[in-house]
Formats: sequence, structure tokens, C-alpha cells
Amino acid sequence: MAGKNAVSGYLFISPFVLGFLAFMAYPLYQAVRMAFSDVWLDLPNNSFGWAWTGLANINRAFTIDAEFTRAMTEEIFAMVALVPAVLVFSLFVAVLLNRKFFGRGAVRAIFFLPVILASGVLVGIETNNSLLQAVSTQIQEQNAMRAGVTGVIENMMENFVGGAGIGDFFQYVLDIINQIYAIAMASGIQILIFLAGLQTISASIYEAASIEGATAWENFWKITFPMISPMILVVVVYSIIDFMVRTDGEVMEMVYTQMTAFARFGYGSAIAMIYFVVVAAILGIVGFIISRLVYYYD
Repeated sequence: MAGKNAVSGYLFISPFVLGFLAFMAYPLYQAVRMAFSDVWLDLPNNSFGWAWTGLANINRAFTIDAEFTRAMTEEIFAMVALVPAVLVFSLFVAVLLNRKFFGRGAVRAIFFLPVILASGVLVGIETNNSLLQAVSTQIQEQNAMRAGVTGVIENMMENFVGGAGIGDFFQYVLDIINQIYAIAMASGIQILIFLAGLQTISASIYEAASIEGATAWENFWKITFPMISPMILVVVVYSIIDFMVRTDGEVMEMVYTQMTAFARFGYGSAIAMIYFVVVAAILGIVGFIISRLVYYYD
């Protein structure tokens, strides 16, 4: 049985492996080669000119271009702040959608709509629609003036503590509330992953726990949370990748600008490779830590 399952697994991933070898392996090799070279357009020969420069592009990224290190550091800190919020939000919504109620299918479809819209339609509307841009600008100005709900709460809390500040944790919570739209838009796939994990838990386990007198709170922490912990690892890895490689990220925009606007193909490839290595290192560390806490069951 284990051998058959392994063969089935290899058959399922074979289209991706073949597609990667056919369409991605050579461009990836070229990108790595560009990162260690000075590349320019050779228009008479309709090709690229190459000159090996070693670590010159990488040294430039860390010692000369201060914008790259600043942008990458800010992206990492923003990811660290947003991914836990996406994790909590998607798990909370998945638990709600896993309950039996009238119209559950329609509600699930509504929560999955951001995934469909974010594939290009809504992104294009947000980018090109002047009305939405004006609304977005007005909202940002109101937030800057602390005219929103979170601003009122923040003012009340500061007055309550005598202007001593509200603390880093409460400030983090308020910042997350201000980003609830972005969190909801980024949680569609995560909700589906958690929902799939919740549906694999046998109802007989909850029935046995109820007979023993377990409360809903105890059911969640003693049954639900441990049994979907493998999904937590999947969601965290997916969320980190999804956030770090989004097209409107500052580092990704820098790579695009260097490659297109300035025709610095070598330097653009270098900062892309550095960014890739940093993200891979973050994934390795996070995966190692969370995998130690994952509960696997047969």
C-alpha cells in the first residue's frame, strides 16, 4: 500500500516536475549566471553581451545600494507582522465555515471570492480605476488623521493611561485591524487548506469527548488544534511565499525596475537571487521550528 501511494504521489507531481524542467530550469540557470555578470543588450546581433564580474553585483547590493537592504528589511518585518494575522484569521473563519448552518455553501464561496478576484480582475480595477484610487487616498488620509475607529480607540486608551502610550501589543492589534482588508484578501487559499484539514477529523472523536464532558473550548485545543497542526505548517509556508513574492512588493518592484527601466540585467538578477536566498532561509527556519511542534497521527 505504501508503494502504491508513493507511485500515486510521484504521478501527481510529475506534471509540475516536467514543466519545471522544460520551461523553468534553463531560465533559472540564466538568471543565476546573470547575477554574477555584467549583461547588456547586443542589438546588432540581437542577443545579450556578457562579462563575468564575480561578486560585484552582490557587493553593490549590500554596500552601495542602501535602498535594497532597507526595502528587504521592511518586507521581512511586514511579513512577520502580517502572516500571524492571516494564520489566525483564516483558522477562525475555517472553524466557522466548518459548522453546519443554512447557506454554508454560499458563505464558503463568498470567502473564496478574494482568491478569484485577486487573480487579476480586482488588481486591475484597483490599479486603473481613478475612483477607487481616490477612495483609497481618502481612507489613508483619514487614518493619518486618526479619524477611523481604531484612531478613536487609540485616543481613548492613551487618555486612560495618561498619555503614557498603549504598548506595543495593542499598537500591533490596531495596525492589524487597519489592514483587515489586505488580510481577508490574502486568506482565501489558507481558509480552504484549514477547511480541508478540519473535514478530515472524525466526528466520533468529538462525540467521545462530549460524552466525557469536554467543553467546546477543550475540544478545540485538545482535538481540533493538534489534528490540524500539519495544515498550520502548510499555511505558514504558503503565506510567507505569497507575501514575499507579491508583485506590488517593494523588492519585487526594484527587480522589475532594474531589469526594464535601467536595463541592468545583471544587477536585477543579483538582487532577485539574494531575495530568493533570504526567503528560502526564512522558510527553512520557520519550517524547522513549526515541524517540531506538529502532531502527526495515523
